[in-house]
Amino acid sequence: MSAEPVGAERRAVIVGAGVAGLTAAIALRQRGWQVEVLERAAGVEPAGSGLSLWPNGLRGLDVIGVGAAIREQSLAATEGGMRDTAGRWLSRTDIAALRDRYGDLVVIHRNQLSDLLRTALGTGPLRFGCAVEAVEFTGRGVRVRHSAGTTDADLVLGADGINSTLRATLWPRARRPVYAGYTAWRTIVTPAEPVLAGGETLGRGQRFGIAPLRDGRVYMFGTANLPAGQRDPGRELDELRRRFGSWHDPIPALLAAADPAAILRHDIYELPPLDTYVRERAALLGDAAHAMTPNLGQGANLAVEDAVTLAAVLDRAPDIPGALTEYDRIRRARVQPLARLSHRMGAALQLALPAVTPVRNAVLRLAPDAAALRALGPVLSWAPPA
Repeated sequence: MSAEPVGAERRAVIVGAGVAGLTAAIALRQRGWQVEVLERAAGVEPAGSGLSLWPNGLRGLDVIGVGAAIREQSLAATEGGMRDTAGRWLSRTDIAALRDRYGDLVVIHRNQLSDLLRTALGTGPLRFGCAVEAVEFTGRGVRVRHSAGTTDADLVLGADGINSTLRATLWPRARRPVYAGYTAWRTIVTPAEPVLAGGETLGRGQRFGIAPLRDGRVYMFGTANLPAGQRDPGRELDELRRRFGSWHDPIPALLAAADPAAILRHDIYELPPLDTYVRERAALLGDAAHAMTPNLGQGANLAVEDAVTLAAVLDRAPDIPGALTEYDRIRRARVQPLARLSHRMGAALQLALPAVTPVRNAVLRLAPDAAALRALGPVLSWAPPA
């Protein structure tokens, strides 16, 4: 393969304006690329959820210069772990020790993170209401046809989520996302009394999670083993109260403060592993490449890792196809074991058999808290490539 022309300005089309796409766009622009981000949605869509940014993700965000602003607008985690439905601790996460060993752990509203990334990118490269229709390779480049016309580029990146259009177009034989066996409700509430501690509570075949945000609001979620496709618009909060309303404080108070119209419900799907994340001059990032269950809390963090890794290898490789080959090797080795781990964690945390869940809880109680901290090492110690 021949090297790219010296001094030529390289151009990338990025499909999707989520965490992966915006981070990649910023990282590439900082390295002299011309970028165009195509987002199918007509505008910024409100997201009624929060997310955790772990030390590995924050290191990647530091690379593109937004880490400090994110820390200012997020809440540093203070307490975490798992409880039973009566509120007794099954395991506790030593947040101070985690921070000392690996770095910051924060919780932020998803919209705030998106706003900070869009501000860092600027409005010029971002086109809303622009759906990709076709992609074709043209020797030394790629042509992307979309609802606003045609763009010729050196590289196209698919960062358009688990139901990626780019993946469906260029990876037509890839297996479709698979239902993980449980559904999730999410919302953000403003409680009457401050909630300072987060964590998860385990029941039989269902869980409830709490994550305080910086402004006094609380992100909360519930999961339950149910068939896919069940919806009852307008009554989802009733279902949450039925399932979790008798659990320990502050869960009943949070449910009492919730707005029925603000409850989001999504079935949890995961993407079977791909043989490759790249094809010619195309690459997949984030959920488009490796959507996994949310049990590790690493979705946004791994998307950031993908983006800054891709930008770094494009910077140091003599040609784009060679850089993509290196990106694929690095990221599949990193991400696919974590996807399997997250799947196994979900299977354990969603256990429903009456004879099995007490055993699970007993194992959690007996396991040293320090062991969980050590187990996080391979996940949280990631550092951006030079």
